[in-house]
Amino acid sequence: MTEAVADDPVARFVERFALLMFEAGVPRMPARVFTRLLATDSGKLTATELATALQVSPAAISGAVRYLDQVGLIHKGREPGQRRDHYAVSDTSWYEVLTNRDKLLTSWSAAMEEGAEILGPDSPAGRRIATTQRFFEFLQREMSQLVERWRVEEAGR
Repeated sequence: MTEAVADDPVARFVERFALLMFEAGVPRMPARVFTRLLATDSGKLTATELATALQVSPAAISGAVRYLDQVGLIHKGREPGQRRDHYAVSDTSWYEVLTNRDKLLTSWSAAMEEGAEILGPDSPAGRRIATTQRFFEFLQREMSQLVERWRVEEAGR
């Protein structure tokens, strides 16, 4: 950790949370960029501002924002009359990602159903695939209920 990070509580938070995201499977630089955006009052920064805040090269930012945009955690925008793009998170970024996961679970479940039929219920692989398919269906049901409970809780705030 550099001296500048050690002296800045926000920078320390960014690095700690980014490490947790990394440990959960998010690449390190996208995790740092996403967390830095979350920890910014406006929720948006330019690539130059991100590079400065994270003390990295613009090239590192470019790859990170491309990844984050592809997985739906951030979006790219531009203010009217400005020449530079900014990258932003919304207050509902996590919600949006989980909602998009529902589509992914639908695809995975359908693929597992096909695999279970191909392999057959009498083979260990077929049973394993069928169990995986039932798990994906369970996650879909639970996720939609969980998201609805979240909406209700947030509306009551």
